[in-house]
Amino acid sequence: MSTRKTTLFYAILIAVASAAVGMVIASQWGLPQASSAQTLSVPPMNSAALDGPIDAQTFRNIAKAQIPVVVNIQTQARLRNRDLTEFNGDDLFRRFFGGGGGGGSQQGPQGRSPRGRSPRGEDDGPIAQGTGTGFVIDKSGLILTNNHVVEEADDIHVSLFGGGPTESYKAKVVGRDLLTDSALIQLTEMPSKPLQEAKFGDSEQMQPGDWVVAIGNPFGLSHTVTVGVISALSRPLGGVNGRRQNMLQTDAAINPGNSGGPLMNIRGEVVGMNTAIYTDTSRSSNIGIGFATPINTIRELLPQLRTGKVTRGVIGVSVDPLPITKEAAAAFGLPSVNGAVIKIVNPNQPAAKAGLEPGDVVVEFNGRPVKDSDSLVAMVVATKPGTTVPLTVFRDKQRRTLSVTIDELDLDAEQGRTARTETDTEPAVTGFGMDVEPVTPDMARELELPRGRGGALVSRVERNSPAASAGVLPNDVILEVNRQPVTSVAQVTRELQKAQPGQTVFMLVWRDGQQVFITMTKK
Repeated sequence: MSTRKTTLFYAILIAVASAAVGMVIASQWGLPQASSAQTLSVPPMNSAALDGPIDAQTFRNIAKAQIPVVVNIQTQARLRNRDLTEFNGDDLFRRFFGGGGGGGSQQGPQGRSPRGRSPRGEDDGPIAQGTGTGFVIDKSGLILTNNHVVEEADDIHVSLFGGGPTESYKAKVVGRDLLTDSALIQLTEMPSKPLQEAKFGDSEQMQPGDWVVAIGNPFGLSHTVTVGVISALSRPLGGVNGRRQNMLQTDAAINPGNSGGPLMNIRGEVVGMNTAIYTDTSRSSNIGIGFATPINTIRELLPQLRTGKVTRGVIGVSVDPLPITKEAAAAFGLPSVNGAVIKIVNPNQPAAKAGLEPGDVVVEFNGRPVKDSDSLVAMVVATKPGTTVPLTVFRDKQRRTLSVTIDELDLDAEQGRTARTETDTEPAVTGFGMDVEPVTPDMARELELPRGRGGALVSRVERNSPAASAGVLPNDVILEVNRQPVTSVAQVTRELQKAQPGQTVFMLVWRDGQQVFITMTKK
């Protein structure tokens, strides 16, 4: 053998040996190894038209082909130093997302798993067991499910279709997202047989009346198939206070334990993740109104979920969720009813630094037209933090352009805000379904009202009144009516009572240390 060939032979031998030793060391010392899961690509999506006949075999074939991609999830969480009675209320999370009324199922204390647990290893509370559903999206063991199924779980086990009654595999949380109530988990123990991956459809393609199939684990009954239709689109719901997520509504039966399971089209492709049901306290089960998070929304988040963190943009404002009426558009000086009305501008945040004010109407974001408040929110959260974008607004019937630098949304910090309490004093009537009273010095100090500001404090808001529909809350302090500062109850009531039925009235109020712009229409 020539010298050159000998050198090449030993170089290859050393390289192979080094790789083998490296794999042994990684195996022994727990160092990361290359894996297909590390480079997860977004699963392909089929946007072809949904057509063709439906016959007696259609749903049978979907069930047979797709049941293997669905898994059952069992969790355990120790409830440390918590009063168990707090998990028995009929709160929003139970009705829409958790134990007693949502898609998840728990034995023992119901509802959301507690935050702020004691250090691991302390045995100072009972164990809550929960069940849910998920579906495989990658053969490496990656599974999508609801965040509320695995949130705060100390132990996660996954059961596969066709396995024995005691056969399950350990899993861990890779990433999760509060806003969409989604989580990506991964098997840390793999079965001997290859996993079957789910196929993705196009949730934007779905229309009311389209057939759908749900597969899940209701009440622990594994791999149950139910059939229904899409009942409605873009239902604004959410388990995050103050933020909404547009959902698919379906009448396919969803019950506790279905959380995280797939909602499939007639090709057996996933178009949604079953997340919530609307029910009552007497039954806490399906009454034909279920909700699924659109799969397109979750699919876009997958690369971020894989990294363990979902990053969204925020500018520090609250917007009026109600659409702009023709009358309000005329009062704002808008060319159409399109736009988003700014209600609150949080101090020291990007919008405030950019010069945005309560009462501004945003009509363009980064050169794109803003149809309504939902479209503005969607554009902001989808923008990378640190990006500077132009905003076009209408203020005092004048078109203006501002530049705002997007910050990073912190949902945990945002949810830390506290609710207010009502006051109990002699009211004055306004004609908008709310009572007001004078602002005392003590109240001004307690509410941290700016010196010399404030005409009246809202003491009561009638249900279904114009004030309630506009978002007025007890303890709001009215600062301006129709852009004019007010300094007394008499001035507030006089200005409000000038409004005729159908007329739009603007108010600027003080709430939680912030100015809030409100648009009301008198009935």
